[in-house]
Amino acid sequence: MSRPTLEVADIVRASGNRFWEHYGSHLAWQHRKVLDAIVRCRTAALGAHRDQCVRCGHQAISYNSCRNRHCPRCQGNARSRWLAERRAELLPVSYFHIVFTLPHELSALALQNKRLLYDLLFRASAATLLELAGAPKHLGADIGFLGVLHTWGQNLQHHPHIHYVVPAGGLAPDGSRWIPSSRRFFLPVAALSRVFRGKFAAGLKQLFLQHNLQFHGSLQSLAEPRRFHAFLRLLFRENWVVYAKPPFGGPEHVLNYLARYTHRVAICNHRLVAFQNDRVSFRWKDYAHGGKPKIMTVSADEFLRRFLIHVLLKGLVRIRHFGFFANRRRGRMLARCRVLLATEGCEAHPEITTQLRCPVCTGPMLVVERMTSSQLHFRSDLILPGPQGCSIDSS
Repeated sequence: MSRPTLEVADIVRASGNRFWEHYGSHLAWQHRKVLDAIVRCRTAALGAHRDQCVRCGHQAISYNSCRNRHCPRCQGNARSRWLAERRAELLPVSYFHIVFTLPHELSALALQNKRLLYDLLFRASAATLLELAGAPKHLGADIGFLGVLHTWGQNLQHHPHIHYVVPAGGLAPDGSRWIPSSRRFFLPVAALSRVFRGKFAAGLKQLFLQHNLQFHGSLQSLAEPRRFHAFLRLLFRENWVVYAKPPFGGPEHVLNYLARYTHRVAICNHRLVAFQNDRVSFRWKDYAHGGKPKIMTVSADEFLRRFLIHVLLKGLVRIRHFGFFANRRRGRMLARCRVLLATEGCEAHPEITTQLRCPVCTGPMLVVERMTSSQLHFRSDLILPGPQGCSIDSS
């Protein structure tokens, strides 16, 4: 894919300081850190490194990346490293894609209690899958799956939801056999929705009784118990959205899917269309009207406000594993699954590598020299013309 002509960094450089002067008192230090990282990413401010091809000797100098998980430029290498680690964990079965979404009425409360409610979203949705899959009237099996938290919609508004990738089947309770699910159907969506709603509401009530929730601005009235319980009753009147996509194929398809979802940020640079007269235009898909592609134009301040909504708190893990994919039992349980499925591993998909390749002979490139920003300042022959899209930071 060609390098985009407009990047989020360009908007931050032009409007970031003014935006911070106006709204900084309402933002946290993580937001400032993200803006600074995006501006500095792949510029002389972070230093550079020289790569050399081990085959033909070709050399190239690239600026270092910031490696911030919210930076649109830095997700490619992080995604490749993560996928390479997941490659050996895939099972030779079909996989389902299930999405759990919080109702819009919870959006403001989630923004004021990000860590608590995002964790609760993971716990409630994962427990729903484990409970229904383990029920004898459904699958009656111990399942494993991974989930990826997304907090945005296509228009950059707040839209918290979790994408789960689930193998089509699971282990019998005694571990003696693999129980396959239907190729077209995993679990009933209506039941998933009801159980998810009940578990999340129960968890939310518990957080309230423990006085862990914060209520600011227009939500201050919810701090009063009578108002809060009325709010919970309102939530129970809604049908909570759980979406099960049709199953996709084996391991090679799973990797392609994960490559699109795991290390996304709120908006990629390739969706940006224009930045003129302090207004930003970007592409989006209107899923309320069949995914019709559209162009949205907002002020630079509004664009940055929407972008920063999706900055996660430090230490909040957005990719999590559950069931027999959980870290403490993954190795042992995957080995058991492969024995029951009569396979040694997954060989149907190509190897994933994070190795930079030589543009001349496609040989591997290795870092042979690192330069700090100070060294670049005194070596004008090494200053590159602008941010470099080919940079890798293997430190």
